[in-house]
Amino acid sequence: MSILQIAWKSLRQRWLSSSLTALSIALGVALLVGVLVTLGIITRLFSQTGAGYDLLIGARGSRTQLVLSSIYRVERPNENLPYRFYKQLQDDPRIDVVVPLTIGDNTDKGNFPIVGTTTRYFTLPAARRDGKPVEFRIKGKPMATKWDAVIGSEVARTNGWDVGSTFQLIHAGQVDHVHEEKFTVTGVLEPTGTPNDRTAFVALAGFLSLADHLKPIDEAIEYEAQFFDESPEQTRAMYQEKIDKLVWHGNHWDGVLPDLMKEVTALLVITKREEDLRSLAGQLRANELQSEINSSQKALAVVPTGVMSELTRKIIGPADLIAKFVGGIITVVTAIGVFVSIYNSMSDRRREIGIMRALGARRGTVMGIILAESALLCLVGGALGLLLGHGLVFVAAPILLDRAGILIDPLAFESTELLVFPVLLVLGVLVGLLPGLTAYRTDVATALEQ
Repeated sequence: MSILQIAWKSLRQRWLSSSLTALSIALGVALLVGVLVTLGIITRLFSQTGAGYDLLIGARGSRTQLVLSSIYRVERPNENLPYRFYKQLQDDPRIDVVVPLTIGDNTDKGNFPIVGTTTRYFTLPAARRDGKPVEFRIKGKPMATKWDAVIGSEVARTNGWDVGSTFQLIHAGQVDHVHEEKFTVTGVLEPTGTPNDRTAFVALAGFLSLADHLKPIDEAIEYEAQFFDESPEQTRAMYQEKIDKLVWHGNHWDGVLPDLMKEVTALLVITKREEDLRSLAGQLRANELQSEINSSQKALAVVPTGVMSELTRKIIGPADLIAKFVGGIITVVTAIGVFVSIYNSMSDRRREIGIMRALGARRGTVMGIILAESALLCLVGGALGLLLGHGLVFVAAPILLDRAGILIDPLAFESTELLVFPVLLVLGVLVGLLPGLTAYRTDVATALEQ
């Protein structure tokens, strides 16, 4: 009979204390696994979103607020940009794609954020995972008219909406200010695991045509003149013909709205790339454009992934440190539990050890049995802990989706978990050394007398 078989039978004979020790190890490992998986999910969420864009451009202000409001939709946006600035970037030879975003309103049901944009938005990657782009998949079709909308999977699920449903917009989060116009859902996004799941996208033309979304003419002239470093008279002259044709009907304008009255919150930019050295060429153009815009003091250009990496270091970094500290405490407590369990059993096993020695077992064999028991306890507890930890993640995944709209892979696995068993094995051997040495030094005659 091998040492492992003898150790296993010995643990089974003391099944109650062995089970409680293994359970304490399992609970500690489950807690550690839960922390590791949660941190991994949060880190990926903040790093994958926005990875398909070279630049995010918005009004001057906080870089973090610009990214959180435009990409993650968890902050109120900064000041808007003139629509004319968006048109200028479309003509920039360094830019391949520029997608406008207008943010600020919410759905009348569920209070989900509204993003006014163009269908070009859905041709860009929704996110990147493992270096590969995650493409949008739409049940139905993108917006075709100014009153069309595409909604995220969580918006559809929570509100019970589908293709053909209609909804209204709550202006700037003001519950008592609901726009009369209704948007019709023409498409529903499949889950992406990004903030897009909790967003309703409406046609930019429809969003900008709402009366409360238009900037007053005099205010718009003053703002645009200041933005482009020109006189108000010059700005007015550019739009005078269209302004003269506008007629106010009490709640809406009749006529072709001049770009002067339109604004965008942010712009997503992808720079042009050659077939060779694509990444390098695109990055150089992005850096050049970013430096040019920021030095002009008119707008703010940021690399979304860079801002989020910095934010992740500030937020996730301390959390990761805490997780490692907690992991260290769990390891120490686990070690103490295993040590106490085995060491306490030694006084009751002196006669057993004496009999084994009398039957011819060598000192090293007896010590090996004790070390094997300690290692087995740690490994069995670790296996149970991994199963329990991932079981909790599996159970929590649908709850988080229902309560917070966070899409979590119930089978998520972190590479750090691969270290659990080697660490537990070493831990088991270390904490079994003292009880093993005690068994090694046991005197046969004294043990048999007891």
